[in-house]
Amino acid sequence: MVNGIHLTLMIGPAVPIPVPKSVLDALSSVTVTNNSEGPSTFQLRFTLDKNSPLYTLFLVGGGASIPLVRVVIVVTIGGSPQVLIDGVMTNHEITPGSGKEAPALTITGEDLTKVMDYIDFSGFPFPCMPAEARVLIILAKYAMFGVIPLVIPSVLIDIPIPVQQIPRQQGKDLAYVRALADEVGYVFYMDPGPSPGTSIAYWGPEIKVGVPQGALNIDMDAQTNVETMSFSYNSEQAKLPIVFIQEPFTKAILPIPIPAITPLNPPLGLIPPFPKDMEFITETAKYSPIRGALIGMAKAARSFDAVSANGTLDVLRYGSVLKARRLVGVRGAGTPFDGLYYVKGVVHNIKRGEYKQSFTLGRNGLISTVSGVPA
Repeated sequence: MVNGIHLTLMIGPAVPIPVPKSVLDALSSVTVTNNSEGPSTFQLRFTLDKNSPLYTLFLVGGGASIPLVRVVIVVTIGGSPQVLIDGVMTNHEITPGSGKEAPALTITGEDLTKVMDYIDFSGFPFPCMPAEARVLIILAKYAMFGVIPLVIPSVLIDIPIPVQQIPRQQGKDLAYVRALADEVGYVFYMDPGPSPGTSIAYWGPEIKVGVPQGALNIDMDAQTNVETMSFSYNSEQAKLPIVFIQEPFTKAILPIPIPAITPLNPPLGLIPPFPKDMEFITETAKYSPIRGALIGMAKAARSFDAVSANGTLDVLRYGSVLKARRLVGVRGAGTPFDGLYYVKGVVHNIKRGEYKQSFTLGRNGLISTVSGVPA
């Protein structure tokens, strides 16, 4: 749809296949939203004519004969394919034409976590299984959709003794897996790719380290690769988590403050926000000290992202696709705001002849902790 960028759209029940040319020609816009919190979503908008095969897609996708229809959106830049989303349709809407505007079909959907939210498996037993094993067994049910589990064991692996307790699932798979992640301060999400038709189901700590993406350049003449970008600093949201731990011998309740800086959440700014309030986490008293500390560190990491940035870019000028849940460098914004950021969310807006992204960045302090960022 854009010179130098090739779009591939795959649709089908269970196993998606590339759509015919007539369907791709009718595609007028694509919007994909990837966030560090919550599911990824997509929206496809097609222009209809009276004999369009998309009417059949509307009837099949919304009908009762096929329970779900998968959608895979891939963009290829410089010969390198990037899977933007692998998900399922959730809603279909036809807008009648008026005047010079033709009728339009709008399809919306979510990533494959939606499939985990269909059936209630409450009561399913997991004898002698820590949370990590339970997550792996649950995710195994979705291998037919190309889901590849990536489960990181927690610091504390708690194996329940069958004569004392047999854990049983509460609710649907998605809610239960996320509840298990919350218990140890972890996150759970689907990362599409690396190849079309596969997704990585990640259950582990939120990692804010790694190789940064190409820098976002502001006000740097010919090297400028962002269209707009603004920054804000809000220290009011920073809270110091206080977890409560029960001493095993005296049964005394001990309050312990938890710092936001950890090896997985390093300081990206030299001047962190000063917490003006405390958040008391009382439920940790029933957990072990390690589990309570993990939950507190996860909450502290989210509240200490006082510096945020929002902007837009043209993918062709940037040279690649900016991805969420990864680091990126910023240059040309001035001493307080230059440096590394964590990409909290991106929105892909693709139209014929145009591919732009809007993004949201965050970090835990002013003034960069590194002297330079990769170009």
